Amino acid sequence: MAIDCTPIENSTELQLATSRDKQPTGLAPLLLTIVELIRQLMEAQVIRRMDEGLLNESDLERAGESLQKLEKEVLHLCEVFDIEPSDLNINLGDFGTLLPHPGSYYPGENGNHPSLLELLDRILNTGVVVNGDIDLGIAELNLIHAKLRLVLTSKPI
Repeated sequence: MAIDCTPIENSTELQLATSRDKQPTGLAPLLLTIVELIRQLMEAQVIRRMDEGLLNESDLERAGESLQKLEKEVLHLCEVFDIEPSDLNINLGDFGTLLPHPGSYYPGENGNHPSLLELLDRILNTGVVVNGDIDLGIAELNLIHAKLRLVLTSKPI
């Protein structure tokens, strides 16, 4: 009986596992991406309100400090989970990117390559109402019924 042993450093299984380990996977990158999207959306809304003169100095200072703290925390968590901050910006193919490239977007101005964040910022600024009915079921049986009425805006209702 012959046994063929491959040294572990030459093992293709190890190489595949190592190359997979270098790519950020799991829940942490997804959650950090969502947090960063929301942080940038809030920052855009603060900028819009500042430009419109709707924030006093105290409100503006508090919002700025909070956004800076949140950004630092996102960067810290990127370090903890070994994620490059640039990896939080997902390429959505023909739809562009999730986040604008640094310095390429100012709320209220049109960018050359709009991102999903810019679209969401414009929707929040303009406002949108969504009405709908959803029926979920199997075997031609409607088991779950939902009526939706959603108002999405950054303005007081």
